[in-house]
Amino acid sequence: MMQKTLTGLDVLISQGFDSMRGKRIGLVTHSAAVDSRFRNSVDIFHDVPIELVTVFGPEHGLHGQAQDLIGVSEEESKSATLVVSLYGSTEASLHPTQEQLAGLDILVIDMQDVGARFYTFQATMLYCMQVALPMGISVMVLDRPNPLGGQRIEGPMLCPGFHSFVGAYPLAVRHGMTMGELALMYRDQLQLGPGELTVVPCQGLRESDYFEATGAPWVLPSPNMPTVDTAVVYPGQCLFEGTNLSEGRGTTRPFEICGAPWIDANRLAKQMNEQQIAGAVFRPVWFRPTFQKHAGQDCGGVQIHVLDRDAYRPVRASLALLMAMRAQNVERFAWRTEVYEFVENPIAIDLLFGSSRERIAIENGVPWQTIAKEWEAEESAFEQLRKPYKCPHDFDSC
Repeated sequence: MMQKTLTGLDVLISQGFDSMRGKRIGLVTHSAAVDSRFRNSVDIFHDVPIELVTVFGPEHGLHGQAQDLIGVSEEESKSATLVVSLYGSTEASLHPTQEQLAGLDILVIDMQDVGARFYTFQATMLYCMQVALPMGISVMVLDRPNPLGGQRIEGPMLCPGFHSFVGAYPLAVRHGMTMGELALMYRDQLQLGPGELTVVPCQGLRESDYFEATGAPWVLPSPNMPTVDTAVVYPGQCLFEGTNLSEGRGTTRPFEICGAPWIDANRLAKQMNEQQIAGAVFRPVWFRPTFQKHAGQDCGGVQIHVLDRDAYRPVRASLALLMAMRAQNVERFAWRTEVYEFVENPIAIDLLFGSSRERIAIENGVPWQTIAKEWEAEESAFEQLRKPYKCPHDFDSC
């Protein structure tokens, strides 16, 4: 398929990096930030006549090698450029320090997001903006497509008291925004400055496009996000991280597969398919994770096969699935209570939903449809909040 969408990196290359000449540059990036020829942003920045001073790597590391929740130490780069980790062993490591940014003229941010509030690259971008812009350092965001497109939003909003690295700003779970759009919203809503924010937009991107329609190269942005199909289910399936159910890590289809040793796969698939979840079929599976939850144990569960992405609502579907799996054995099911993304309290499921409301409703036996009904007002409110920041790029539909 011919690439019809140019990413912000592609556009910057076409402009010859003119805006950066004579400037001291910092770059926040990772291995998924490639141009149309699959060249990584760090290599490109090294090969052009600009002064790249510092490279910052987000969660999973600059090279994308680290699993979730694994701290990454500073790495040696192929040149004298300093490489700084923005995901270390402490919560403080998530923010660049003023000392690390001192002397930079422009902080460039180029990361591939997947369109869910709890996917942490947009939080890293926000934390960088919160330090750099008040210092008077310019921030340049090289935009990339949201793999899920920009037309649909879904899920509850983040509530006060539940902020964390997986909920850095009040967004709907599936927010339908690009990194550039989010940056513009963060700057205005949080009144960040006096440094200047520039977004280098994608060219030829339509709001309705899923990633494949852009023709842009897909590189997995984290170890358990191998395909766009994974990203499609992720806004719901990541909720399983807040439980003792396997979200499929340690299998070849993370997030699309889920289960546990005590789950009756056939009964679960039958129950889910009888509910006629829009856009999806649930197939019984048995699997043995190679790492993380239930490693080495045979698990029953389901694989989600999304047949109609436009009809599928991942957060609602995964809420129904989580509740069905919990109901099979309430005694063996448990919420995750270990420290999650540097936070002990609230617990992980509350951080992921953005409040304790959903967990309490699940425990009280409230039907999933009733729980999801309460999201509708919040989804409408977020639609209005994001509207001024939609289509600042070169969307054909604007």
